[in-house]
Amino acid sequence: MANSSLQDVINDTGNIAEHLRNSKIGMYVYPVVAPEFTNWRDEQRAWRDTAVLFDQCHHMDELIIEGPDAEAFLSEHGINSFANFGLNRAKHYVPVTPAGHIIGDHIIFREREDKFILVGRAPTANWLKFCAAVGKWSIRVTHDPRSPSRPNGERVIRTHYRFQIQGPQANAIFEKMNGGPVQDIKFFHIDTINVGSKRVSALRHGMAGAPGLEIWGPYEDKEYIHSVIMESAKAAGVNMVEVGSRAYSTNTLESGWIPSPLPGIYAGDGMVKEYREWLPANGYEATGAIGGSFVSDNIADYFVTPFEMGYDFYIGWKKESFIGKEALTAMRGQTHRKKVTFEWNGDDVVNVIASAFKPGEDHYKWIDFPQPNYASTSADMIMRDGKMVGMSMFNGYSYNERCMLSLGIVDADVQIGDVLTLTWGEPNGGSGKTSTERHKQAEIRVRVSDTPYSAEARDNYADSWRTKS
Repeated sequence: MANSSLQDVINDTGNIAEHLRNSKIGMYVYPVVAPEFTNWRDEQRAWRDTAVLFDQCHHMDELIIEGPDAEAFLSEHGINSFANFGLNRAKHYVPVTPAGHIIGDHIIFREREDKFILVGRAPTANWLKFCAAVGKWSIRVTHDPRSPSRPNGERVIRTHYRFQIQGPQANAIFEKMNGGPVQDIKFFHIDTINVGSKRVSALRHGMAGAPGLEIWGPYEDKEYIHSVIMESAKAAGVNMVEVGSRAYSTNTLESGWIPSPLPGIYAGDGMVKEYREWLPANGYEATGAIGGSFVSDNIADYFVTPFEMGYDFYIGWKKESFIGKEALTAMRGQTHRKKVTFEWNGDDVVNVIASAFKPGEDHYKWIDFPQPNYASTSADMIMRDGKMVGMSMFNGYSYNERCMLSLGIVDADVQIGDVLTLTWGEPNGGSGKTSTERHKQAEIRVRVSDTPYSAEARDNYADSWRTKS
C-alpha cells in the first residue's frame, strides 16, 4: 500500500536522513521567472550600482491568517514577541518545534488588528496550517502555495503580485512612480504609495543590502504595475535591471539570510509526530533533498536553533507561553554555534572547476554558477585539524565580491579571519540524487567572514536580525 504521510515514509525507509540525501526530486527550481533578463553578472552588479527589479510573485508560499484569535495564534506558534507589533509593520517570524528546533521562517505583515499575511517557504506555511487545523482558534486560514516548479506552459495565477525595487538609484524611480517624493518609511514599516493610478502597499526592505521598497497588491494588477515601474525607471534616467531567477537566489549571500534550513520536524513524539502523520507523503518535507558532504544517520544533526541562526534576540521571553519556550529557556545562557559567512579560496575553486577538463580522470563535484542549487537544503562540512567545527548551508558566487561565498554555522570558538576547510562534494562518489553527478570530494579553504558580508548591508540593516546577532 502506498505511503500516505511523512510518518509512513519514515516508517517505510527506516532512515529518513538517507532517504532525503537520495531524493529524486531533482534541482531546486525558482519558478516562472526567466532565468536571466540580461546576464546574471550584470544583474548582480546592478543592485550595487544602479537599481534592480525583483519579481517575487512566484517562488514563495503566502498564508493569510485573519480573525479574532489571529494574533494570539501567531504568538503561540512563533518565538517572536508581539508586544510592539502594531499596524503596518512587518516582522521576521520564526516558529520552532517543542524541542526548540527551527521549522522555517516567514516575513509577516500586519494589515489589520485581526489580519496578517505571511510570505516564505513551504515548511512554515504547512506547520501553521496544521496548528490551525488541530487547535481551537477563531481564525480563517487561506493558503496560496508557491507557483509550480514546472508549470509546462500552463497559466499561473497568484493572490498577490509582489515586486521589490532596490539599489542606490531606486529613490529616483520611486518618485516617478509616486508622482512626487515618497515619504520616509522606516525599516520594516509599511505605508502606501502611488504606482501610476494604483495605491499600493510598500514595505521598506532591502534583500541584497541596498535600500529599496517591496510593493504588492492584487495579482490582476501585475502587468500594469510592472509597466509603470519600467516606464518610471526610464523617465528617471535610471538603468534599472530586471533580475532573473539565477541571480535572485544569490542576493542573500551578501546580506546574510540562510533561506533553507532543514525543518526540525523529523524526530520526536507528541505534537511533531502528529504533524508528520498529517503531512502528505508527496509534500516538501517528504521529498525535499539534503545535499552536501556532511552525512549523518541521525536526522537531528541537521537541525538548527534560533541561537545558532542569530534569531535569539527577538525571542519573546516575557510571553506567558509559546511552542518551544521551555526548550529554548533550557538552552538560554549555554554556548551555541554562530552564523558566519565563508569566503572560498579562489585558487581552490578554480582547481575544482579545472578537474572537469581532464579527460580520463575523476573530477570534483561541479560548481554551478552563480548558485549550485542541487538540493532543497545543503550541509557541507567545515573542518579544522581533522575535526568538524561547522556546517556550510547555502552557497553561491557573488560577482560584486568576485568570490564564492556561503552562509553557515560554526563552533563558538571559531573567530572572524580563521581559515578553515570546506569539504566539497558528497562521499562515495555521490548520492542517488538525480541532481548529483558522479564525482570525488575536494578540500576548499574558506576564510571565516562577517555576516552580513556586504558592508552596505551591515551599515544599513539597523535594528535587523541580520546585524543584531
